[in-house]
Amino acid sequence: MEQTKKKQFQMPSAYTVLFIIIAIIAVLTWFIPAGHYSVNDAGNIIAGSYERVEQNPQGLWDIFMAPINGMLGVPAGELTKETPAAIPISFFILVVGGFLGIINKTGALDAGIASVVKRFKGKEKMLIPVLMILFALGGSTYGMAEETIPFYALLIPVMMAVGFDTVVAVAIVLVGSQVGCLASTVNPFATGVASQAVGISMGEGIGLRFLMFVVLLAISIAYVYRYASKVEKDPTKSLVYKQREEDIKHFDIDSIGRQESITKRQKHVNILFFITFGIMIISLIPWTTLNKNFTIFESLTNWLTGLPVVGTVLGKNMLPLGEWYFPEITMLFLVMAIVVAITYGMKESVFISEFLTGASDLIGVAIVVAVARGIQVVMNNGLITDTILHWGEQGLSSLSSSVFLILTFIFYIPMSFLIPSTSGLAAATMGIMGPMGEFAGVGKDLVITAYQSASGLVNLITPTSAIVMGAVAIARFDISVWWKFTGKLIAILFVAICVILGVAAML
Repeated sequence: MEQTKKKQFQMPSAYTVLFIIIAIIAVLTWFIPAGHYSVNDAGNIIAGSYERVEQNPQGLWDIFMAPINGMLGVPAGELTKETPAAIPISFFILVVGGFLGIINKTGALDAGIASVVKRFKGKEKMLIPVLMILFALGGSTYGMAEETIPFYALLIPVMMAVGFDTVVAVAIVLVGSQVGCLASTVNPFATGVASQAVGISMGEGIGLRFLMFVVLLAISIAYVYRYASKVEKDPTKSLVYKQREEDIKHFDIDSIGRQESITKRQKHVNILFFITFGIMIISLIPWTTLNKNFTIFESLTNWLTGLPVVGTVLGKNMLPLGEWYFPEITMLFLVMAIVVAITYGMKESVFISEFLTGASDLIGVAIVVAVARGIQVVMNNGLITDTILHWGEQGLSSLSSSVFLILTFIFYIPMSFLIPSTSGLAAATMGIMGPMGEFAGVGKDLVITAYQSASGLVNLITPTSAIVMGAVAIARFDISVWWKFTGKLIAILFVAICVILGVAAML
């Protein structure tokens, strides 16, 4: 008699998890008392001004309308703040996808990595810090994730040929890029969504995030380098030593020699790629807020727009760098996608096709932002957002800012497993966690740093991540091997993050 196979549990998608949360929140609006805070002229909540109001429970209609209203930015009602629209961030995500589609079509990034690998021939161990820094910069600036998949096949033969193993190759790409995401500086899918959700500039808190980037990346590089050195000296120390002979046969170690050299046009594309993200970083930092005397960008913009012909061509409404937000950086990526296509000599028909393909690759991310916004819509319309904040205000009265920030970081770890989408997690929770931090004397930018630190840490190891599972599948080892390798690293990073957040909260 045949035994029936047990069905394996499969983690539901981010969409399903978010809809379940929306439904749960809707049920809670029937039981949680409705309430309201007064706000000052700047729109900030006035501590101690909470008062009860009439209950407004949410039903099935409200549940299914929530993602729609979240995307369109429909007002939540007279007694609550207007729900921010997801359209600006969702459209930005689609345009960034189109930009990356054009970049990928040129093959410039692949060729650039291959060029770096060839340049370090004979000094392959030095590739560990060099490549991890490059991948981390990609993670920190634009959330490099799925784009890393082609690099595993490129690096695995190189690392094995010089006496390392497949774990080292995976670690260079995966740890590098995801630690970059963990310490995102201007990552639009993490820092950007979270900043927009709490109404601050993406540039706020960039100093601390850059410090975390340097410290945590240095720890990660040292960790991977130490393991690689150990395997180089004694191959039996490799976590995948038993399958080494099989891997040598399976992976073509001469493949790196067949990589085409980077062309002049591809070099130009890579320069434009880094210039784009450089402009985005500069444009989002609130220069005049940080230093009132730093008005160089304002002066330059006023001078350009004041010129007789040039000013008319550029347009009188041009904003100076430092005052840009999602509409302006969306325009930047659209313009630079066109510039890259022209520089590479791409046909118009190919440009449109690749841009739309790239945008379509990220449409899921764009939609998940709207669905996540639905959580805030239901909470606001149900008039329970301020009540939850009030409970937080009471509970936080005895907590120091350092304790609150570390607890926020720990809170986001299980939340990151439930909602692996960084954009979805930010959109779903920042509306509550950002204002709650203010009651503990913690700035919204610090709450964002705690959130993205937890999300990045979890995304290094979670089996719900297509990036993690894809990487170990290409490298032909089990996820348990990866957990064994990263176990100590995760513990070290966890402690380091807690220390940095704790100190930052006290300053």
